[in-house]
Amino acid sequence: MTRLPRIVLPGQPQLILQRGHRAQAIFRSECDYRFYLDSLHSAALRYGGDVHAYALLADHVHLLITPHAEDSLARILQQVGRSFARYLNSAYQRSGGLWDGRYKAAIIDSERYLLACYRYVELDPVRSHCVVYPGDYPWSSYRAHALGESDPLISDHPLYQVLGPTRGARSEAYSALFHSQLDESSMHAIQTATLSDWVLGSDLFKAELLAALERRSAAMQEVQARRRVRELVGEE
Repeated sequence: MTRLPRIVLPGQPQLILQRGHRAQAIFRSECDYRFYLDSLHSAALRYGGDVHAYALLADHVHLLITPHAEDSLARILQQVGRSFARYLNSAYQRSGGLWDGRYKAAIIDSERYLLACYRYVELDPVRSHCVVYPGDYPWSSYRAHALGESDPLISDHPLYQVLGPTRGARSEAYSALFHSQLDESSMHAIQTATLSDWVLGSDLFKAELLAALERRSAAMQEVQARRRVRELVGEE
């Protein structure tokens, strides 16, 4: 795999992991979970991001988000982090850091891994032994996708939308994906890419991504050079 720097590409989904500082619990009550989800919804609307899937565990958070702009993801997570930290500090008379360093993120090859990432996120409570069945866990997006429950936070990716012509048909088709386990190779690829801030996708996807990043970098350098020339000749 080719390691990428922390880069956000508008329109490209990212799988995000944030852990509590020193594996400490972040959420202690139902109000905590609700406040975080409300904060995430507000920040996503404000800074431009589609939240496709989520799972909030006691000591960590998994999110699947498509940012609209290059700085959308960072601004969304910063806003949520600030507001949630203020809330927790006030509610529990606490102080100190909330998260264990910077968030981890993987850029997702949608065609190959998008729905696998949906499932990976929503099976997190099962892997963590919180519940046996993902529908029994209230703080994930599984119920919205598989059971058709309303969730204002969720903006589904087009690849989920093509599962069926109606909401019921999509929920039924999506629920059927959970009749079999997520295969070990996909699990390993998702976990490795996320923890290492790598790209999750085929070799072709990575090559195309790198080419796009190089073109964007060259264009930005050209813009900066032209601005500098104008400054030197007194046009700005």
